[in-house]
Parts: sequence; structure tokens; C-alpha cells
Amino acid sequence: MDDGWRFQLRLTVSPELSATLREPPASHSHGPLADVLRRHNASLKCQFDAFADYVSEAERQGSEKYPLYKWTKDTIAIPEKKARYLQIFTVYVGGEEVYGKEIAEPLEAELSALVGDAGIENVVKFDTNPANNPQPPH
Repeated sequence: MDDGWRFQLRLTVSPELSATLREPPASHSHGPLADVLRRHNASLKCQFDAFADYVSEAERQGSEKYPLYKWTKDTIAIPEKKARYLQIFTVYVGGEEVYGKEIAEPLEAELSALVGDAGIENVVKFDTNPANNPQPPH
């Protein structure tokens, strides 16, 4: 049964692989990973970089328009959290950060097959069902 939820995949990688993946062109630094991403028209974005981009945009546009600005800025300033978010990469497909089950499931299977290979630690799939996701901080 398809409830219409959309999905997002995230990879956790070693600090060494993270440093490599954050350098352009990121997808070329790990052959098998690059192959999977290419087959699925996918790319990676480091979660720390996504948070930092959000903070920068909020500061340019006016933080009052960005409800998670303070939480995000505070979060990436904590060294332990920064280290953790530097190791998490969101998988974008066709430039989108959430996508249908028909895209997420085969991509998840191929990425999961790489776990343990040269710094790929795990793959996690999230859905857009609010019941499965924490609510944003106030």
C-alpha cells in the first residue's frame, strides 16, 4: 500500500571518506559509490554543509524568515555535533532531496550493498510521514 509518502536516503561515512566526498567532484572519489549515484542520477550533500548553507542564506535574507535558524546555527557550533554532521550525506536524486518509493528502494538496496566498503558505514531511509519524524524545535 502506497500512502504517498516520499523518501530520503542518508549515508554515514568515515571522517576520511567525508573529507574526500566534500571535495569537488565528490562523486568521483569512491568508484563504486560514484557508479551507483550515476545510475540513479543522484548526488550527495554533506549535512553539515547543508546546515551551514541554511544559516548563511538566513543571515543574507533575514533570519526571521527562517524558523530553524537559531537551532541550526547553535547546532553546527557544537564541535561534537559538527563532527557528526560532517559524516552524514543526504542523497539527492535529480536534484530533489525527497523522492518516491520506486526511486528510493532500489537506490537504498544498491547503496546498502556498499556498507563496509571503503568508509561507508550505513544507509538510512527516512520518509515524510510526520508520525515518523521529530517535530522541529521551537
